[in-house]
Amino acid sequence: MSSTPSHRLNINNINPHVKAAKYAVRGELAVKSEEYRAYLQGGLTDLPFEQVISANIGNPQQLDQKPLTFFRQVLSLLENPALLNHEDVLLSQLGYKSDVIDRAKWLLKQVGSVGAYSASNGVPAIRKRIAEFLERRDGFPANHADIYLSAGASSGVNTLLHVICQDDKSGILVPIPQYPLYTASLALLNATCVPYLLDEAKNWGTDVDIIKESYEKAKAEGVDVRAIVIINPGNPTGASLTEEDIRAVIDFAQQERLVVLADEVYQTNVFVGEFHSFKKLLRQMQKEQPGKYDGVELASLHSVSKGMVGECGHRGGYFELVNFDAEVQAEIYKFVSIMLCAPVIGQCLVELMVNPPKAGEPSHELYQKEYDGIFNGLKERATALHKAFEQMEGVECGSPQGSMYLFPTINLPAKAAEAAKQEGRSPDEFYCMRLLEATGVCVVPGSGFGQKDGSLHFRTTFLAPGTEWVGSIIKFHQEFMDKYR
Repeated sequence: MSSTPSHRLNINNINPHVKAAKYAVRGELAVKSEEYRAYLQGGLTDLPFEQVISANIGNPQQLDQKPLTFFRQVLSLLENPALLNHEDVLLSQLGYKSDVIDRAKWLLKQVGSVGAYSASNGVPAIRKRIAEFLERRDGFPANHADIYLSAGASSGVNTLLHVICQDDKSGILVPIPQYPLYTASLALLNATCVPYLLDEAKNWGTDVDIIKESYEKAKAEGVDVRAIVIINPGNPTGASLTEEDIRAVIDFAQQERLVVLADEVYQTNVFVGEFHSFKKLLRQMQKEQPGKYDGVELASLHSVSKGMVGECGHRGGYFELVNFDAEVQAEIYKFVSIMLCAPVIGQCLVELMVNPPKAGEPSHELYQKEYDGIFNGLKERATALHKAFEQMEGVECGSPQGSMYLFPTINLPAKAAEAAKQEGRSPDEFYCMRLLEATGVCVVPGSGFGQKDGSLHFRTTFLAPGTEWVGSIIKFHQEFMDKYR
């Protein structure tokens, strides 16, 4: 609806930083795809496709990833504790196991009710369970006092950037391409994004020389560069960083006194090699060279939204602080207090994620079967999609390494670029719009994540089941290239 003189607010007097923020994964293409979905659900069939595939966002359960049984059974008892009055029915007729009931009772004892507020930084017992998980994962101690539960990792990012950024000269090094949460958040804060390019020729790895160039350029322009964001495994690239890459980033952060923001929400989505946490490697470097890295401030984030859990809608996550000043940490606590607390049911899900059924426990066999099935399914679909890209003219894509995404390069004919210009679109956006209109497959143009000048990409998830939609992409691409060749 357009503004009228009776409106107190109009597009020219609202917060300009909100207008400046961009978030492509839920932008025009996503909105149009939802219009198509509603159209199909209304029984209309005159579109050239029968379903919409939302490959634009990492939303596993929208694309038929099934919830893990153990997790949902525990949550059902947390939401309706009266069911615990009928344990015999749960066990004999509804397929619940004794460890499900035991876990639900333990969590209810810790939280009281999932409908009540918790401590601002999260339920103490759950933060202790996270600390135990981190110690098992990394081999180094973790202090639950340094752990903050959040409404997904996005809320944690928001908290940290609000505290780190002092004014419009505060700069944050952000990888390009990147998940647009970072650039959008910095726009809202009126802080400065300092982009650094990832190296596509090296499987989208980090190159410290490139990071240094970006850092020095920003510094020369008067920017107070305070932190560096690393997304590992990568979004949108799927890159899984090597130990060498991570050590180089930590070393650079130590030299330039930068806070490291390690976005590690895809840490279980690794198909090639293994996941290396920033916390583990920082502790190892501190052990190898005592004193040298003790000043490196690290905040690492994790979430129930990704991996084999895929519980995006429950909004559970956490971040751990390493070597933060006590007074700064007190301000972080104050900030999360203003938000009251993360959803308590999401906090409970975090506890389940970091402490799943163990071998020998009643629910372990089914849990492991479901977990492995999801992982193998994701890997198989990633491989199938990658093979499809290899067949497509002018498309280049590295082998799947991790996360939930592929980020292929597309080389489009000049006529396509001219047609895009006539519509006021970038060529990659034009391509993605035509793809959606022809196939119902919604992907995101590379311009929504940032990309090297002169290059074109798009990001797609490989979450959707089946292979028919992959075939429709191949067919569309051939027809598009023939039309604009």
